[in-house]
Amino acid sequence: MSTPQPQATPVDPSRPRPPRKAPSAAGRYLFLFLLGLVLGIIAVVMLLRALEGRKTWQDHYPTAAMHLMSAHSAQLHQKLEANRCAATDVLPHLQALRTLGNDLDPAFPDLRDNTRFASHTGSFRATLDNALASPPMNCAGLKSTLEAIGSDCKACHTDFRG
Repeated sequence: MSTPQPQATPVDPSRPRPPRKAPSAAGRYLFLFLLGLVLGIIAVVMLLRALEGRKTWQDHYPTAAMHLMSAHSAQLHQKLEANRCAATDVLPHLQALRTLGNDLDPAFPDLRDNTRFASHTGSFRATLDNALASPPMNCAGLKSTLEAIGSDCKACHTDFRG
């Protein structure tokens, strides 16, 4: 059984249509308002980022060099705490620190001609050269090497970081 479909009432063409209401423009205005709001927010964010980037532009090379040195030094301290002080465990980090020691002068071009800075960087590289020439074979040797490296770092930071 099917339900009977309602019959469509025939439209009498001679009968006048009722007047249609003009569509409201409120929907279009709301859409344009929201579109403008979104585009305005995007433009403000882009402008603020551009101003921030221009205002705070800085060379990240010195900071990156210090972070890398800190990371390798921390890994050496972790090796010491884990009692993994064999030369094969610590040499890669000492070599990386020595390579980064070569980057200290270019990383700080304002201090390149400063004799105290040159003395500190030279002492740091000499400490690492000594550690690489006769690598620490046990944890006591690694501890003394880390203390020497730490004192070189601390002396430079005391003079130049404040």
